[in-house]
Amino acid sequence: MRNTATAFALAIGGLTFLVTVIWGDPFIEILRRLKIGKKVRVEIADVHSEKIGTPTMGGLLILLPVLVVTVGLNVVNLIGPEVNLTGRSILLPLLVLVYYGVLGAVDDWEGIRGRRVVGEGISARLKFTAQLVGAIGVAFVLYYVLETRSLAIPGIQFAIPLPPYLYIPIAVFVIVGMSNAVNLTDGLDGLAGIITASAFAAYGIIALLQGQVFLVQFAFTMVGACFAFLWFNAHPAQLFMGDTGSLALGATLGTVALMTGQWLILPIIAIIPVAETTSVMLQVLSAKLSRRLLGEDRRLFRRTPLHHHFELGGWSETQIVQRFWLIGLLASIVGVALALL
Repeated sequence: MRNTATAFALAIGGLTFLVTVIWGDPFIEILRRLKIGKKVRVEIADVHSEKIGTPTMGGLLILLPVLVVTVGLNVVNLIGPEVNLTGRSILLPLLVLVYYGVLGAVDDWEGIRGRRVVGEGISARLKFTAQLVGAIGVAFVLYYVLETRSLAIPGIQFAIPLPPYLYIPIAVFVIVGMSNAVNLTDGLDGLAGIITASAFAAYGIIALLQGQVFLVQFAFTMVGACFAFLWFNAHPAQLFMGDTGSLALGATLGTVALMTGQWLILPIIAIIPVAETTSVMLQVLSAKLSRRLLGEDRRLFRRTPLHHHFELGGWSETQIVQRFWLIGLLASIVGVALALL
C-alpha cells in the first residue's frame, strides 16, 4: 500500500511539473503584455537594478496547476455523497494556498500599479491583519474539524494532545510566521522555490510514514509545481514569484506541518527561511540598541534579509542560492530523521 501511494504521489509530482512547464512560456508572455513587471525597492536597487521589469506574480504559475490537479484527483472525495473527512481534509491546505495567494496577488498588484512607494504593496498592517485572520480560521478548522491537536516530539513514541488555548495561538504563529519567512527568503533567483520544494518533499515523506495518503499527494504536487516554477526562475530569472507565491507557499507549508503534527521540527526543515527572518529581527534589534547605548547606528549584518549580507560580502547570486539550498536539503534530511525517532 505504501509503495503504491509513493509511486502515485511521485507520478502526480511529475505530472504537475509537466503541466506547469508547458504553460509557463505563454503565461510569462501574458504577464509581459500586461506589463506586470518587477519594481525594485530603493534600498536594494544598487545590486538588483537589472531585475527591474522582469515579470512578477509568478506564484500563479504554481497556484493554478496545484489547484487544478488537486481538485481533479480528489473530485470524488470533495463532492461525493459519502463524507470522507480524510479525503476532504486536503481542502484545507488548498484553501490556504488560494487565500494567501490572493492576498499576495493584491500586494503585488499594488506594488506595481498602486500609489504607494515604488516596489511597496499594501500597508504592512493591512497585510498582517489579513494573514492573521486567515491563520485564525485555519487553526480553528485544524483543532475542531480535523481534530489535529497534537504535538509530536522526536524520541517520544506518542503524540501529546494540546488544549485549544495553547494549540490555536501556536498554529496561528506557525502559519503567519512561515508565510512571512518565505516572503523574506524570496529575494534571489531560485532561492525561495528550491527551499520550499525541499521542505514540502520532507513533509511529504513524513505524511507517507503516517499513512496520510492525501497529504502525501498534495505535498508532492507542490514539489512538482515548485520545480516547474524554478525552470523559469533559475538565474537569470524570466519570472519572479512575488508575494503571490511566497506568502502562499509559506502559509501552506506551515499548514502541512501542523497537519502532520510534526510542526516542532519545522524550524529545522525550514532552516533557511527561519534564518532569514532571524537576521531581520537581529538587525533591527542591533540598530536600536546601538543607537540607545552607543549613540550611533551599528548593525550586525551588512544588509538583511541574510542573503543580502552574503551578496554584499562578495558571494555571487548563484553561489548563495546553491549553498543555501545545500543547507536546506541537509536540514530537511535531518528533519525527516527526527520524525522517525
